[in-house]
Amino acid sequence: MRLLREKTPVVMNVKKVRRLMKKFGLRCPIRQANPYRRMMKALKTNKIAKNIVDRNFSIYGPRAVLLTDITYIPCGEDKFIYLSVITDACTRQVLSFVYSDSLEIDFVLETVNKLIEKHGDTLNFVEKTLFHSDQGSHYTCSKLIDLVNDSGLRQSMSRKANCWDNAPQESFFGHMKDEIKIKGLSHDEICAKINDWVDYYNNERYVWDLHKLSPNEYYEWLTTGAWPLGGAAPKPPEFIAFVFQSDEDASKQGESGD
Repeated sequence: MRLLREKTPVVMNVKKVRRLMKKFGLRCPIRQANPYRRMMKALKTNKIAKNIVDRNFSIYGPRAVLLTDITYIPCGEDKFIYLSVITDACTRQVLSFVYSDSLEIDFVLETVNKLIEKHGDTLNFVEKTLFHSDQGSHYTCSKLIDLVNDSGLRQSMSRKANCWDNAPQESFFGHMKDEIKIKGLSHDEICAKINDWVDYYNNERYVWDLHKLSPNEYYEWLTTGAWPLGGAAPKPPEFIAFVFQSDEDASKQGESGD
């Protein structure tokens, strides 16, 4: 994917790339399964939203499903930087992210506010863009629920203790931690590293499943039709129109047996 963007594009068979990597001792870091599980039990309300996304992350197109979560980044002895991120499930773009030195709710609220400020005009409020998270205490608290509703979004939540229901977001954090080396860095240096990596991720981290485009390139192609690479553009993916169904309508449908 990088070679295709040279001044003179280089088209090379994958097998040849692998042979050259082996010859020159080049290795690509591979994600390993992380056995660590969060042990902390967060206090939760009973305001749990339905899992409307149901693992259909990309079939509705750009800005239809937004994924969010929080990750812990070690910073010195017994200290952490907490990172709240919102991504587009279809294009994989990072749309908003905020750091915090504590787990207070404010930084999660700020992440949503930054999303609306920067990308509010691109969200499909008519069909209720889905805001999908786990059932953590940050996402079940009244302040967050009110903010999401007031912003014209609709909440969806993973099933309890089921990381696969928010798999793309978990994968994003895994790749970030694999690719950023933070050992021995200060708080400010870690934040700067993450800022640089998010910019690289959105603009230069090309993804095979996104037709070899970066997340931002993929979004621009889907929304404008402008193919950023040379040659004939591939056929764009077909998306399903998401039909908003109120909780009352869903309940009636269930009672009728449809």
